[in-house]
Parts: sequence; C-alpha cells; structure tokens
Amino acid sequence: MLAMKRLIAAFAASILLWAQPAAAQSILRDAETESLFSDMSRPMILAAGLSPNTVKVVLINDDSINAFVVGGQTVYIHSGLIHAADNVNQVQGVIAHELGHIADGHVVLQSEGVRPAIGITLLSMVIGIAAIAAGAGDAGAGILAAGQTAAQGKFLAFTRVQEATADATGAKFLRESGVSGRGLLTFFKKLQSEEYAYGLANIDPYAQSHPLSGDRIANLTADVMASPSFNNPTDPALEDRFKRVKAKLEGYVADYKQTLNDFPETDRSIYAHYARAYAWHKAGYPDRADAEAEALVKALPHDPYFLEIKGQILLEAGRPRDALAPLREATELSRNAPLIATTFGHALIATEDKANLPEAVRVLRQAVARDDENPFAWYQLGTAYSQMGDEPRALLATAEQASMTGDVRTAAYSARGALQGLPPNSSDWIRAQDIAMTAQNEIDDNPKKYKRR
Repeated sequence: MLAMKRLIAAFAASILLWAQPAAAQSILRDAETESLFSDMSRPMILAAGLSPNTVKVVLINDDSINAFVVGGQTVYIHSGLIHAADNVNQVQGVIAHELGHIADGHVVLQSEGVRPAIGITLLSMVIGIAAIAAGAGDAGAGILAAGQTAAQGKFLAFTRVQEATADATGAKFLRESGVSGRGLLTFFKKLQSEEYAYGLANIDPYAQSHPLSGDRIANLTADVMASPSFNNPTDPALEDRFKRVKAKLEGYVADYKQTLNDFPETDRSIYAHYARAYAWHKAGYPDRADAEAEALVKALPHDPYFLEIKGQILLEAGRPRDALAPLREATELSRNAPLIATTFGHALIATEDKANLPEAVRVLRQAVARDDENPFAWYQLGTAYSQMGDEPRALLATAEQASMTGDVRTAAYSARGALQGLPPNSSDWIRAQDIAMTAQNEIDDNPKKYKRR
C-alpha cells in the first residue's frame, strides 16, 4: 500500500510539473527597462480591462525565447525573447498574448486540465499495479507507461486550446488598443523559422504544449490583417527606447565577446556604446568601459540612464566618490526612480564618509517607500542606519529585507529587536510590530517547517 501511495504521488507530481512553467530564474531589474515595459504595454492592459497600476511586466534572466504568466497579473518575459525580437511591436504582440491568458483566467483554470490527466494516471496505475501483483510485470509496466503518456497527451491538448484562445484574445487587445498586430504575426514567423532551422518542422503537433507556429499564423492572419490598427506605425521614440534597452541588456547578460561581435568598435551608434559600456566593465577593462559611458553622456548629457550607467560602472570599479555626481544627477532627473536612487544611496555609503550617511538615509527611505520589491534598498538602508549608530532602525530595515525575501526567522528576530529601541507607537514601531506578528504567525502555523535544528 505504501509503495502504491508513492507511485501515485510520483505520477501526480509529474502531471503537475507539466502544468507549471519553470519560474525559478533570476529576475533582472532595471529602471529604464521597467519604464519601457510599462509604456509599451499600457494600451493593451487598458484594452484588457485591467489596471496599469496592478499589471507588471517582469524581465527574467534566461536566454530562451519565452514568456509566461503563473498567476496574478504579472507577465514574465525572458531576456532571450528581447534579444530575438526585431522591434518593439513584436514584444507588444507577445505581451498581448500573455494578457490574454490573464484576462481569460487560464492559470486559475489549469486545474481543469490537470484533473482529467491525473484521473487517467490513477486508473492506469490501479490496472498496472494489479497486473504487476498478478505476476505480469512487463505488462503492468507497459500499462503504467501508456497511462502516463495518455495523461500527458490529455493535458497538452488542454494547454494547446488555452494557447490558441490567448492568441485570439491578444489579437483582440491589440486591435482595440490601436496597436498593430503585425509584430505578433512576424514574431510567430520568426519562431516558425527557428522550428525549421532546428529540424522541428516535422515534430508531432499533439506532443506540444503550444500549437505549431504555422498553425498559429494561419489562424490569426486574416483577423489581424483585417484590423483597422494593422498598418498603424510604431511610435519612433518607443522603438528607439526598445533598441537602447535591447543593446544595454546584451551588454549586461551576454558574454562580452558576443557583445563585441554584435557591436564592434567600428559601430559608433548610441546603441553600440550602450552595449559595450557594461560589456567592457564586466570583462575587466575599466578605461574602455569609462570611455563608452562618457561617449553616452557626451551625446546626451542629461539622460538619466546614461548618467546611471556611468555612475554604476564607477561604483562597481571601486570609485564611489567619482560615482556620486552622475548618480545624484541621474536620481534627480529620473524623479527619484527607486532603482537609480538605490544605487546612489549605495555609492554614498560606499564612500565611507559619515557626512554622506544622512543623505543616504533620505534617498534610500524614498526608494523603499516607492518600491515594494527592492530588498537591496532595505539592506543598504540598514547599513546606513547601523553606521550612524541607529541600531533599532537598522534592525527594522533588516526585518523588512528578511520579510521581503521570505526569511521568516530573521524577520521575527530583527523586528522584535527593533521594538525594544523604537519610540512606542511611532510609525516605525508600529511597522516593526506588524512584521513581528506576521512572522510569528507564520512560524506558529508551520512549526515543522521552522523547527529549530
């Protein structure tokens, strides 16, 4: 009986794994990229009847060409998709498709696809195990394998329907938002070319979680081309921002040799300088990195993102004092964009000049107040408070960071410590009390998980 339970658990887990995309990759955060994603997705979000204040488009560090949703109202886009896209309209098409999943409630409905698949698996297990128990080992194993294959096919058929529905819903959002669906079609054609290039043209369509790209193109072309927005041009400023972000991203995530191959030094465009700046920096060529960053700032002296990368390179090269001026201006010009402000606060602390600590606290407090997903800002704020001798607020910052990253024990311990030194009933004291109570409730509700070892 115990063996049977283990087999059931194993087979059920395999079904659930098919239902869940791989979402364990690291998130890439960048102020310029997040601003672009917000602006380029806003028209489709509104067309979907959703709020731009609650829908997020998040970048994942993964070189595969993929995007997905896993619940809530967050669209995840792989860095590989940005690299593969020819223009911003193609990425808008992908975002519209993912918004289709959100609007149609597909993540919530996935259990409807999982349940029949598990039913097939369990039935095959009962028959297969009975055969094994009767002495027909090979036949029983065959029944188990066939059951798993049938269950997988059942679930894949369900996901293909969801993907086709999201295609149609995404095309609708593009039409209603006035954004051309041309990019959606051309991106699917790009994927189709990849299928041919890798010899996947003859793969079994019934063994795939998505319809084949050729089928998607055939199903969408007439409706997309009939849309009044099909020939609408892309805003040139938005396209320029996309090219900047795409080049910058390659400089950050690709091997520096690949970046220099794609953007050789003979290329004197803004995009090439942007890509090479961080590529040279991470490759250990500080003079060349500084020169590329300086070329950017010379071209556009008051661009906050060019000033940011100049300051970041200086800071990471161990020159925090030199980084202060560009980062201070970048923070001001970006209206205290939290990610840029966090880097500026980090530079102020890194100077090891206590005179800079009050400014660091002010800047970092503004950053954490405007960004609820920035544990590094809380870490830096805690460091600043600690160096100023304000241990209660340093502990509160540590509790905030730990709470945000799921370190429940540290959150509880640090929050309780902060309560001992903060003025009773102050806003910081109340916040420390909230964190302590929430963390302790989590520990009490899951005693085995948080049992001391």
